Amino acid sequence: MKYPHLFTSTLLTTLLLGLGMQTSIAQSTPPKVEATYGQGAKSFKLATGSPGELGLLQQLGEAFDKKEGARLVWIKAGSGASLNLLKTKQVDMIMVHAPDGVNKAIAEGWATGRTLIGSNEFYIVGPKADKAKIQSASSGADAYTKIAKTQANFISRGDKSGTHQKEMDIWKKAGVVPEGNWYIVTNDFMTASLKRANADKAYFMTDSSTWVAEKNIAPELQILYRGDPYLVNTYDALVAPVGATENRDIAAKFIQFVASDEGQAIIRNYGKSQYKEALYNDAVYAKQYVQ
Repeated sequence: MKYPHLFTSTLLTTLLLGLGMQTSIAQSTPPKVEATYGQGAKSFKLATGSPGELGLLQQLGEAFDKKEGARLVWIKAGSGASLNLLKTKQVDMIMVHAPDGVNKAIAEGWATGRTLIGSNEFYIVGPKADKAKIQSASSGADAYTKIAKTQANFISRGDKSGTHQKEMDIWKKAGVVPEGNWYIVTNDFMTASLKRANADKAYFMTDSSTWVAEKNIAPELQILYRGDPYLVNTYDALVAPVGATENRDIAAKFIQFVASDEGQAIIRNYGKSQYKEALYNDAVYAKQYVQ
């Protein structure tokens, strides 16, 4: 070849352009819509995880649609992914349980309107034999220490969700770096991870809402530890700044509705008729546990 350096330069440029186009395409691909609630002409996008999986979002969305004529478009994502979707302006609002991430979002200015909307708590469930003897634990961190010492199977979501972040905080409190064959990462949502824990007869930290609604899928497991105030899980709603997304203003109205007497009544009563107990606590209850 007469000018090999020119060929190499051209090839490198082509490859870089191709990678740039792929990155651009990936960034422009809209997030997958899990469900839409309501029939109104207007719409807004909301990212969250368990409140959508467990049906609370549907009840809130349909009630809001009757008042405002606006469809709620649900993007299924854990708290970490939800925060990123709001930061990159792919959704109008989020509902998350990740206080550190929320504080950072507010400080950096790409999230506004922080509103406490409710809470649940984390339970550490596991096999009835309780190999690690966590029923006698004095705290969540003590329970984790016992699990690590016995190297009993433990399921981690490993997905940077609010649950995963809380889990990692507890390992840090316990002074443990979890690793080894006993530490099993699913990279999946709460219900799927609970199923995996049941199949492996493993310990798992599930939120109380999922346990109340889905415990029938985990007959090999039971609640072995609960009650540490650090395991209480508060939910915040956040909306994009004014003008940041097309439907930001209607999303802000939805947050106001969720915080209203009507919205809070839906939250504190949700699940009672079907499961004989509520899946969530309201904001008044949650306020005492805000970090």
